[in-house]
Amino acid sequence: MKIISTEIPEVLIIEPQVFQDDRGFFFESYNYQKFTDITGNLINFVQDNHSCSKQNVLRGLHYQIQQPQGKLVRVVIGSIFDVAVDIRKSSLTFGKWMGCELSAENKRQIWIPPGFAHGFVVLSEFAEVLYKTTDYYAPQYERCILWNDPDLSIDWHLSGQPILSAKDQAGKFFNEAELYT
Repeated sequence: MKIISTEIPEVLIIEPQVFQDDRGFFFESYNYQKFTDITGNLINFVQDNHSCSKQNVLRGLHYQIQQPQGKLVRVVIGSIFDVAVDIRKSSLTFGKWMGCELSAENKRQIWIPPGFAHGFVVLSEFAEVLYKTTDYYAPQYERCILWNDPDLSIDWHLSGQPILSAKDQAGKFFNEAELYT
């Protein structure tokens, strides 16, 4: 397993060791002990989510003000551009974002710890995304930052107009959003 550092030290890209031959491929997508060694924390995942979206669907930027969720994200069909925004006011990287392409082909995963807003846009015709979370979904605590906030200036790698849910269209500007201290 290869760990790729990002411009935000707590956000990690994980590239698995893939064993491939004429039958297909095999890789270990998650191992508790290895993940603990990588992050330096004992992390328990309590929920797995699976979404399927068509091209140009943009989901995010989502977070929970209580019960914050760490997320381990990967793509099993298609490709996405995945984004994490540091919303921890006490952090040296507060207000910074990073993004990377995750795809069924590259088999990369991204670890986004609690304290970050998360979103992605589908680059392929459609994509299926799987992600583990460290806490349960709590709709009463969910918040959304506008995907196109000018203070964040995220380059989403869009190939057309984004397709957004009503919730994502109603997101708050970063400077007006309820964030972590």
